[in-house]
Amino acid sequence: MGHYIEVERKVKLYVEDIGTGTPVIFLHGWPLSSRMFESQFTLLSEQGYRCIGIDQRGFGKSSAPAGGYHYDRLADDVKAVIDFLRLEHAYLIGFSVGGAIAIRYMARHGGYAIHKLALLGAAAPSFTQREGCPYGMKVEEANEQIAAAKKDRPQMLRDFGELFLANTEAHPISEPFKDWLQQLGLEASAWGTVRTFESLRDEDLRADMLQIKAATTIFQGMLDQICPPAFAKQLLNGIDGSTLVTLEKSGHGMLYDEPVRFNQELLEFLK
Repeated sequence: MGHYIEVERKVKLYVEDIGTGTPVIFLHGWPLSSRMFESQFTLLSEQGYRCIGIDQRGFGKSSAPAGGYHYDRLADDVKAVIDFLRLEHAYLIGFSVGGAIAIRYMARHGGYAIHKLALLGAAAPSFTQREGCPYGMKVEEANEQIAAAKKDRPQMLRDFGELFLANTEAHPISEPFKDWLQQLGLEASAWGTVRTFESLRDEDLRADMLQIKAATTIFQGMLDQICPPAFAKQLLNGIDGSTLVTLEKSGHGMLYDEPVRFNQELLEFLK
């Protein structure tokens, strides 16, 4: 079942709603959509979970307004969906920028309606290098990525895709699968793609992570070239009582690099 939920005037988010039982909310990465989790939706809906996949504004089937791509508004969008669906005791799962938005949600809304939190290759606490955070992209590199998106978005997506997956000999990724990921990125709006990346460049979640009280599990691909393992270490030190799951053969796209292991660990988290 799909919902269109109005989160502010004239802005509606598309929300996939699959299965019944304990709700599991999925926040996707840049520049994809909730469809990136289709394998998890299939698995968990068979295991007695209700999968709630939110297409962020500007991505997938959601509205693409000119503005509202800063983390506060994106976290408020999540709150609007939770309120509309009357979700309680939910699991919140955020991948990449979805992990960053999840952290802002937990801080800004006091973890409202969330039982446990999972951060998958989260783009946090700071995606770009700044004083006290020497990890991740340089601001100049982020600006180059934004310029590439404006100049030739399909080529930018293809180049980004080459960094996204580890694609090892032990876990090869098919060309049709890479094409599918590319298509998910092309479905996003150009301006949503750019403005969300500007938020990735500019936002700082170091204060937010200290406010998280819910049980948190951090998932990290050890071959990740986009959100490096140093991010996970910072989150582990900053989120009280958090635990770390490492996937040694995974890049950023851990769901696809080690699908069997990832799904096993995800089910363990939900139990």
